[in-house]
Amino acid sequence: MKDYREILEAVHHHRMSVDEGVESLRHLDVEDLGFAQLDHHRSVRQGFPEVVYCEGKTPAQSAAILARLAAHGQGPVLGTRANERVFELVKESAPSMQYDPLSRTVFLKRGISSPTGNVAVVCAGTSDLPVAEEAAITAELMGADVTRITDVGVAGIHRLFAHLDTLYKSRVLVVVAGMEGALVSVVAGLVHQPVIAVPTSVGYGTNFAGVTPLLSMLNSCSSGVGVVNIDNGFGAGYLAGMINRMGISA
Repeated sequence: MKDYREILEAVHHHRMSVDEGVESLRHLDVEDLGFAQLDHHRSVRQGFPEVVYCEGKTPAQSAAILARLAAHGQGPVLGTRANERVFELVKESAPSMQYDPLSRTVFLKRGISSPTGNVAVVCAGTSDLPVAEEAAITAELMGADVTRITDVGVAGIHRLFAHLDTLYKSRVLVVVAGMEGALVSVVAGLVHQPVIAVPTSVGYGTNFAGVTPLLSMLNSCSSGVGVVNIDNGFGAGYLAGMINRMGISA
């Protein structure tokens, strides 16, 4: 909404002509790159810019989309499932971009006020960290103060107990687990906040590439659990960011 307000105020104070204002507003809608239609209006509708899923695109396509998003708005930029080549290309036109190789995210931290609220990202095992970090970075870009709790799976559940105060203070929790996914039921049974469960594809044969923890989480006997898709750290982080924002505005 900030972009719209700035344009309208510029027209009102005669710093911009009506025709220039119309042209500027047009670019806040959709930009055609030939291979992609950029939804510049999304930040107005949803409070967060369009996010680029880089896997399946060429590095050049991903970099071009990210560069245009960086050039257009004033808010953060995020690309998921990105490789280092995407980062190398986008840095040429957007040097402030950062890359996290663990989560495979390319991002620009911009237009984010001081972190508020708290989102806890709880990770069952070190092998689940790529998915957990994708969730954490996404929530941070949405303005949340994120606490990371790592390697506290049920094989050594006593490790979780040292972090109970952090869990109780969080506004929303993201719990990431592979294998059988049991950590979600344990955490949700301890707290009063909503828990977003993320099954991962980490595990041996009958993990079925994440299907086993997915079904386990969907069948959790603990209340207040919502489940996102397998390995979808972004989806969990985004939802956690939305819930955190609701708590701030309430």
